[in-house]
Amino acid sequence: MSDDLFKFSNLHLRPDPSRTVIKPFSVEYPEPFRDTEHPRMRRVVQRVLSLDETSCRGESKTMVASLSERHRNVEAMLLRRFLEVCDCLPDEVTADPEQQLLIGAYLSAEYSFEAAALFNPSIVMRMNQDGAPSDGLNFILSLRGIGEGHVSSVTFRTGSWSASDGFNVDDPSPWVTSPLIQDAGESGKGVTRVICEGSLEPSESVLFPVTASQRQGIEDLRMVRFIEEDGTPSFLGTYTAYDGRDSRCELFRGTGINTFEMTTLQGSVPSSKGMALFPRRVDGRFNMIGRQDNENLWLIESDEITTWNGGTKLIGPRFPWEFVQMGNCGSPIELNEGWLLLTHGVGMMRNYCMGACLLDKADPEKVLARTPEPILRPSPSERSGYVPNVVYSCGAIVHDRTLLLPFGVADNFASFASCTVDDLLSRMS
Repeated sequence: MSDDLFKFSNLHLRPDPSRTVIKPFSVEYPEPFRDTEHPRMRRVVQRVLSLDETSCRGESKTMVASLSERHRNVEAMLLRRFLEVCDCLPDEVTADPEQQLLIGAYLSAEYSFEAAALFNPSIVMRMNQDGAPSDGLNFILSLRGIGEGHVSSVTFRTGSWSASDGFNVDDPSPWVTSPLIQDAGESGKGVTRVICEGSLEPSESVLFPVTASQRQGIEDLRMVRFIEEDGTPSFLGTYTAYDGRDSRCELFRGTGINTFEMTTLQGSVPSSKGMALFPRRVDGRFNMIGRQDNENLWLIESDEITTWNGGTKLIGPRFPWEFVQMGNCGSPIELNEGWLLLTHGVGMMRNYCMGACLLDKADPEKVLARTPEPILRPSPSERSGYVPNVVYSCGAIVHDRTLLLPFGVADNFASFASCTVDDLLSRMS
C-alpha cells in the first residue's frame, strides 16, 4: 500500500452480519390506499389482538426466547416499542402484557448494521487508561458499517496499541443495545439524544439513522478528543447525514459509553460533506477543515460550534494523485511543529490515496509543507471491494511521536498502520 514509511498490522476488522440491533419497523399503505382513520399499523395490532390466549402465549414465549440469544432486556425493548406504536395510532389500544410484547415485536425488526461492510475508522485515546500497556495506550474506534439497503450506521470498538505489540482490538460484545431516542427539538437547537441504556461497553452501542436528515445513513464519523480551554476533555466529531438525496454534516457528542447527542449544524458550510473539527480552539475560536466546493480543502472559523459560514480556501489539487479533488482524513493533530493534517486525493480511475500536510500552529491558514507523493495508496492485492481502489481514514492520533492510523480498504474492511512522525514529516516539501 506504500513504500517503507508504514509498519502495517496484520489485524483486519471485517463485517459481521450476526451483529444486529432491534429497531422500529413501521408499515403504511401506499398513498392511494392511505386511510388516517384506519392506518395499516392499526390493522396489524388488531390481528395480534385477535389471537386466542394460548396462541398469544406461545408466540410470545418463542419470540422472547429467540431474541434473548443476542439482545438484553428484550421484554423492556418490546414494551417500549408498543408504547411508541400506541402514540402513532388514532385511538387507544387495550392489550394485556403478552399482547403488548407481540405488538412490539410485529412492529420491530432486527437490523444487521454491518452486514455488507465495516470501514472508514477514526481513533481517539480513551478517557480511562487503566490497564493500558506501559509503552502504549487504550483507544476507542468508530467505524462505518453498511447494512441492508446500503444504509450506513456508526459502531464502536475498543483496543490498545503498544510499541512492542502493535494494535490489538477487543472482540466486540455479543450484545447490542436498541437505543432510546429522545428528540429535544423543542429546544430549537436540533439536538437528538441517543441513549443506549443497556450498554455496558462501547461495542454494545450503535448509532443508526433516526432523523429525517439521516434517513439513508450516518456516514464517516470523524471523532476527536476535544480539549476545552479549561482543560476539560470530551468526545466530539462530525459525520455525514444522508437522506437519500442530500448530504450534510452534523455534530456528534459522546456523553458516556452509552449516551450520545446528534446536533444539526447551521450555516452555509454544513450542507457539504467531510468537515473535521480541530481538537481545541485556536485563538479562542472553533476551527474546522472542510471541502464545501468538493474540490479543495478549506479552513472555517466560528465562535459557535453549531454555526459555520464562509471559510478560506486552504489547499487545492497540485499533484497527479489528487487532480480530481481533495479532502481531509480526520481532525488535525497537534504537534510541536504545527498541525498535522492527513488528506485524501482522488486521481485517475477514482483512485483514493492518502497524503499529509503541516499547518502553522498559531495560524492554520498558513500551509508549511505537504507530501508531493501519496503516503498510502490502494494495494494491488487489496484493491477490490464495495468501492474499489480506495484507502481512507476518518481520523488518526499521535502517541510518543508515533502516528497511529486506522484506515478503510475498498469500502470493505478496516486495517491499521503506524509510522514515526519524523519519517512522515521528512516526506513533505
